[in-house]
Amino acid sequence: MDRLLRGDIPPGGKCGIKTLAREAGVDRTAFYGTRPYAHLRAEFERRLQALQQTGEIPDSREAQITRLKAENAKLRERLAQSEQTIDELTDFRTQALARLAAQHEEIVRLREAAAGASRVSRLPAPRTTVIGTCN
Repeated sequence: MDRLLRGDIPPGGKCGIKTLAREAGVDRTAFYGTRPYAHLRAEFERRLQALQQTGEIPDSREAQITRLKAENAKLRERLAQSEQTIDELTDFRTQALARLAAQHEEIVRLREAAAGASRVSRLPAPRTTVIGTCN
């Protein structure tokens, strides 16, 4: 019992009654009911539960499962945050495009209004010819 609780688990076994019975060379049913080893099962389960409450997991496979579950939960949380960020950025992009389209429409409208008004004079086009060097 102490070996199993220390983490010295035989290959193919777990930290449980089945492995304890196999290591003791006793039928597993002897650990239940009013059978001769029922008190050992109760003691084993009590000590195993005490170890688990302190955070120590004697079975390396169980420890790995616990670690992987915690890692999986962290990754799911990161994925949810990433999806939320993507949604926020998509909304921002949509709003920015809508604003740009509205501004463009306003510019087009103002240009058409300016072209029709006789009081607004157009500036001359810039000269593109270069005369001599500038240095």
